[in-house]
Amino acid sequence: MPDAWLYENPDKVTFGAIGEPGSRVFLLQVVEGSSIATIKLEKQQVKAIVEYLSKIFESSPRPGHLVEPTVLEEPIEPMWAAGPIAALYEEEINRVFLVAQEFSPDAPSVDDIDDPLKIISNVAFEGFSIRIVMTLEQAGALAISGKLLIESGRPLCPLCSYPLDPRGHDCPKTNGYRPPLL
Repeated sequence: MPDAWLYENPDKVTFGAIGEPGSRVFLLQVVEGSSIATIKLEKQQVKAIVEYLSKIFESSPRPGHLVEPTVLEEPIEPMWAAGPIAALYEEEINRVFLVAQEFSPDAPSVDDIDDPLKIISNVAFEGFSIRIVMTLEQAGALAISGKLLIESGRPLCPLCSYPLDPRGHDCPKTNGYRPPLL
């Protein structure tokens, strides 16, 4: 198994999840030809990627026809869990770069790296990493699939904005003394 995967012309990039809301495992999958890479993400990482991609579309040229969001392909089993993730829109070539490093307790934080291009060019990475170069259309479809995935989860508490658990919710806004009024 290689230490770094590079997908410069992916056929498909999508988010997905396995399991029931409240205990789902979030995944990022990229397919290029016969090569399929699936990595595990946290829900917050999916949300951060979606937010970044949404900001790109506020200032970039309007993309062409967006590809339809797709489902995960086999193998769905993640190769590793993602730690730091970086994304960059390169206006000159009209491409979005998405890079993820394998989770490691002692890996450098993306916030500790002064130049995002160092992340993109592999200077900052140790261990497994994946680099994906997407068109604006693929990035738009990825943002849509991520937003739909996040919204399909558990409803949020109106007081604390944490997910409501069907087994009960100790809301920090009420110090756990009473359930939130819905």
